Amino acid sequence: MSQNRSDATELVPSTSTAAGPILEVRNIVRHYPVTRGMFKRTTTVVKAVDDVSLTLGRGETLGLVGESGCGKSTLARLLMALDRPTSGEVLLDGQNLYDLSRGDLRRMRRRIQIVMQDPYASLNPRMTVGEIVAEPFEIHTEVLDRNKRKAAVRDLLDVVGLNPDHLNRYPHQFSGGQRQRIGIARALALKPEVIICDEPVSALDVSVQAQVINLLANLQKEFDLSYIFISHDLSIVRHVSDRVAVMYLGKIVEHGSENDIYSHSGHPYTQALISAVAAPDVPQHGTRERIVLAGEIPGATSKPSGCAFRTRCWKAEEICAQDVPALVARPGSPHPSACHFAGEVTPLTIHELAQQDKL
Repeated sequence: MSQNRSDATELVPSTSTAAGPILEVRNIVRHYPVTRGMFKRTTTVVKAVDDVSLTLGRGETLGLVGESGCGKSTLARLLMALDRPTSGEVLLDGQNLYDLSRGDLRRMRRRIQIVMQDPYASLNPRMTVGEIVAEPFEIHTEVLDRNKRKAAVRDLLDVVGLNPDHLNRYPHQFSGGQRQRIGIARALALKPEVIICDEPVSALDVSVQAQVINLLANLQKEFDLSYIFISHDLSIVRHVSDRVAVMYLGKIVEHGSENDIYSHSGHPYTQALISAVAAPDVPQHGTRERIVLAGEIPGATSKPSGCAFRTRCWKAEEICAQDVPALVARPGSPHPSACHFAGEVTPLTIHELAQQDKL
């Protein structure tokens, strides 16, 4: 990495010393009404995010995992204030984003940025790499003098491991991994404190995934960044996260430290996700036998009563259909888990499901 960066454009770590989490989510809800007919009568509601609370510490990585359609990307938009919640709060350094004026929100967005999932679709093919990385400076003109922007772009490309002399090239002239580095450079331009990584490596080859993950880890140390790392791949989340939150149909069903989640998972959904990880070093209560979930994921407009996971769960009993389990620590599970029977319960195997005609 080049050491000849000018003082005017050099990226510097955050110097904030305030106590408490950098980002806090309090009971955030996002429901989308489904309407029909000429008069747009609401017939049902899609509960995309349903009473989610999270905290993100300074310099910490919080992994957010779950299957496609569980509400992860909707939550990411809410954290960026790109969508308004039905209720709840998102606080950045103690300030509720949804209480800010348009001008204050615009300035606040300098402190929280996002790296998108698809490096092929997230970059404008008609703009050069230099223009893409410099675009935040065009929006936030007070950040950097126009005459210094080209030097800043070159510096940012160098930081993410790209050749600064390639700033006049277009996105199609780069590989997938290089395009994602361009997206990361753009996210770094305004010197944010929080970066939301919305499945940043899911579209990349495995070898390239490791390079991008290592880059993100190095940048976090250098600039004291806080990450929310969204993914459906628990093997990746395990290696990048300090804490992990598991999401299912709009709700957090379990959260805890990386070690607690992977070694002592309490919720059956978490146990099933971990059992699907191919890596042999991922423990699942002393066995790596695959857990097979019965049934399909319920539709967002037809969630089961009580525990939303009960229709696929081998532990389900009558109470699961009646009561929504609270996200609290329980006997057998040292960290919060939204399951009435959290703990180390042997799941049904493929053979046992076949015997019950569930396959």
